[in-house]
Amino acid sequence: MDFPPHLGSMPMHAITEIHGEPGLLERFRLEIQQFDADARTRLTAALDLAADLHRDDRRVREPYLNHLLRVAIRLMHHYQVRDVDVIVAGLLHDSVEDHPAELADGDAGTDQTAAALATLTARFGPRVATLVAAVTNPVYDPRRDRNTQYREHLAVSLEREPWARVIKVSDFTDNGVGVIHTIGPKVVSSARKYRPLVPLFRDLVGRPDTPLSPAVKRHIFGQLDLAEERFSAILDQPALPT
Repeated sequence: MDFPPHLGSMPMHAITEIHGEPGLLERFRLEIQQFDADARTRLTAALDLAADLHRDDRRVREPYLNHLLRVAIRLMHHYQVRDVDVIVAGLLHDSVEDHPAELADGDAGTDQTAAALATLTARFGPRVATLVAAVTNPVYDPRRDRNTQYREHLAVSLEREPWARVIKVSDFTDNGVGVIHTIGPKVVSSARKYRPLVPLFRDLVGRPDTPLSPAVKRHIFGQLDLAEERFSAILDQPALPT
């Protein structure tokens, strides 16, 4: 497939709409050229694992891998992340939550999450596993509101892992700003889930120990503003006259 010469500067959702998964894969390939050979090998191995684990998963209109690619590309391009462990964790951030049994690699024990994290440790090192663990949702109490528990979990897990904040805000940006690209009932449910998180992410991103440059933080604040505008447009529409 032929791609335009400006693929490296195209907005990611434009690449998604026009070129689909092949376009995002090519954009990822372009982004990792800035790394040395060993880093490219690790990043490609993480992508291959993510593609295998999520091969049958979809997000409404697209393969789930598209989301993981955008998260990783955003880390490299917009956030200027050069820490390979962080990008690997970005590609695999949903792997333990969504596919613990496959990652557990035949471990029949009761704690498949622990076994899955052990697999990530063996393949990519303990730091990658720690970052993925920080953005992996726990088992929620069915008697309590799920979205409230989600916010509580993020506040605690991201408090102690500054680099996990960076991964999660890329994930949130793809889900939050990208809500405009979603269709069906998920539009409203996503807006309700994500709008209360905007103040949390503003606080976390703005902290001195969040390892991003001032320019990148300003970019993220702009994205959070845009997400909040879109959530409000979805949720605050005036009621129709009866």
